[in-house]
Amino acid sequence: MTTAASSADTTPSREGLGNLALLLRYVRPYRGRVVVAVVALFVAAAAFLLMGQGLKGVVDRGFAGGDAGALDTALVLMFAVVAVNATAVFVRFYTVSWLGERVIADLRRDVFSRLLDQSPAFFESARTGELISRLTADTALLEQIVGTSVSMAARNVLMGAGALAMLAFTSGKLTLLVLAGVPLVVGPIVLFGRRVRRLSRASQDRVADLGSYVDETLHEIRTVQAYTHETADRAAFGERIESAFDTARKRIRVRASLVAAVILLVFSAVGVILWVGGHDVLAGRLTAGELSAFVFYAAMVASAAGAISEVMGDLQRGAGAAERLLEILGATPTIRPPASPQLLPIPARGEVAIEGVDFAYPSRPQPPALSGLSLTVAPGEKLALVGPSGAGKSTVFQLLLRFYDPVAGSVRIDGADVRTADPVDVRRRVALVPQEPAIFAASVRENVRYGRPDATDAEVAAACEAAFATEFVAKLPEGYDTYLGERGVRLSGGQRQRLAIARAILADRPILLLDEATSALDAESERMVQLALERLMRGRTVLVIAHRLATVRDADRIVVIDEGRVVGAGTHDELLAGNALYARLAELQFGVRGAGGGPQA
Repeated sequence: MTTAASSADTTPSREGLGNLALLLRYVRPYRGRVVVAVVALFVAAAAFLLMGQGLKGVVDRGFAGGDAGALDTALVLMFAVVAVNATAVFVRFYTVSWLGERVIADLRRDVFSRLLDQSPAFFESARTGELISRLTADTALLEQIVGTSVSMAARNVLMGAGALAMLAFTSGKLTLLVLAGVPLVVGPIVLFGRRVRRLSRASQDRVADLGSYVDETLHEIRTVQAYTHETADRAAFGERIESAFDTARKRIRVRASLVAAVILLVFSAVGVILWVGGHDVLAGRLTAGELSAFVFYAAMVASAAGAISEVMGDLQRGAGAAERLLEILGATPTIRPPASPQLLPIPARGEVAIEGVDFAYPSRPQPPALSGLSLTVAPGEKLALVGPSGAGKSTVFQLLLRFYDPVAGSVRIDGADVRTADPVDVRRRVALVPQEPAIFAASVRENVRYGRPDATDAEVAAACEAAFATEFVAKLPEGYDTYLGERGVRLSGGQRQRLAIARAILADRPILLLDEATSALDAESERMVQLALERLMRGRTVLVIAHRLATVRDADRIVVIDEGRVVGAGTHDELLAGNALYARLAELQFGVRGAGGGPQA
C-alpha cells in the first residue's frame, strides 16, 4: 500500500505563528462578535483586578482595623465585583466559542471546495487519508485556537499587564523584582516554543499517515481478507501507531518541560517577593493589606505567565495545522476556466474532434499516453475504441471530460476547443458510464439524482424505468429511499451498473462515454444492462471502450488504438480482414471462449 507523501503543487507557506494569519480572513466577517468579546474581556479583567483592592480593604480596614462595618462593606463590594466578573466571563466564553465553531465551519467549507476544484492530477500524488486528516483534525486544532487559545492568550496578557500596573501602584521596589524575572520566563517560551511547532507538524503528519493507511485498508477489506493479509496489516499499522506515538511523546515532553520551567521560575520569583515584602511589612514600609494585594497581583502575573506558556504550545500546534491547510488553499488547479471562457454552441450537436493530440500523465511522463492521435466522431455516431491494455483508450475519455489538457493538439466539442471553455460547460455535454460505477452511501433516489440534482421524483423513477432498474428497486426494503451502503455494497454489480445508467439517462447529455459497462457482469446481468444501454444510446453521440469485441460489432465505426496512436479504423468485418492487431485481438478472444472455427468476436 502506498505511503508516499503528498507532493501537490502548492504555494510556499509562511513560517511559524504567521501561518495563523489565515484565521484573520475568516474572523473578519464577524467583527461585531469580536467587539462583544473584547468588551467582555476588558470588563472581566477590570473586575478581577478590582478584587485585589477589595482584598486590601478587607485586610487593612476590616481585619487590621477591627471595623466590622467596613469588613461587611468590603465583602459586599467584592461579591458585586465577582458577579460582574462572572457575567463578563459568560459573555466572553460564549462569544469566542461561537466564533470558533463559525470560523472553522467556514474554513472547512473553503478547504473542501478547494479540493473539489483540483484536477485529477492533484489526486495522483495526494493521499486521500491525509487530505481528510487536514480537513478534520487540523481544522479541529484551529477551532481550539479561535474558540479558546486566542481568548485565553488575550485574557492573560491583559490580566498580566493590568496586574503589573497594580503592582507598580502598590510597591515600586517589589515591581522591579517582578520585572527582573520576566526574561527568565520569556526565554523558555521562545526556546521551547519553536521545538513544539516543529514536533506538532511532524505529529500531525504521522496522524495523517494513520488515516491514509486505515482508509486504504478498509476500502480494500475484501482483498485484505482474501489474501489473509490481516496479520501483516496489523503489524504495519502498529508500526505507524508507534511512530505517531513516538513523535507525540517528544512533543508532549518538550511542552511539559516548557510549562514546568515557567511554573518553577514564576513561583520562585513569588517566593522571593514574599520574603522581601514580608520584611517590608515588619519594618513598617508596607501594610499587611498592601502586601496581600501585592501577592494577589503577583500571583495573577505568575498565573498569566504560566497560562501564556501553555497557550503558546497550542498556538504552535495551530500554526502547524494552518501551514498544512494553507498548502491546500494555496494549491492552484491545473484545469480551470480561462479569463473569458468561450460559450459552447447551442443547441448541442454532440460532435467530437481530436486533432494531433500528444499527452503524458504528469505523474508518469514516460512513455506518453497519446502520440499524434486524431479522431473525429460525427453527431449521433456510435464509435468504439479497441486496443490492448494501456493503448490510450481511457485517456481519450479523460481528455474529453477535460480532466487533463493535451500537451499538443486540440480536443474539440461542437467545434469549440475545450481549453477555451469552462470545464463545467464541457462536462455538462458529456455523460460517463464507467466500468466500475460510483455508488454513494446514500439512497437509490439520491444516487440517481446525482446526474441532475434538480430532477423530480417522477423523473428519477422514469430514468430507473428506462434503465430497467425498477424491477430490483421495487424489491428493496424501502424502495427508492433504501440506503445502499458505502460504495453500493448492498447491490450486485449489475444493479450498480443499471443505477449508473439511470443516472446518465437523467443527466440527458448529448455525448455518452461507455467504458465497457458490461465486462464484469454475468450473462443475465449483462443482458439487462445491454438493454438499458440501448435505450441510453438512442439519439446520442456514443464512444465505447471495448474490451470484448462482441459488444461492438454493431458500432458504426471501430477505431483501433495502440501505443497512443490510431492504427486502424473501419467496421468489424473490414478490420478483421485488414488490420493485423484487430485480427489478433479477435483471435485471442475467440481462443479464450473455446469455440471452433476461425477468428470471431
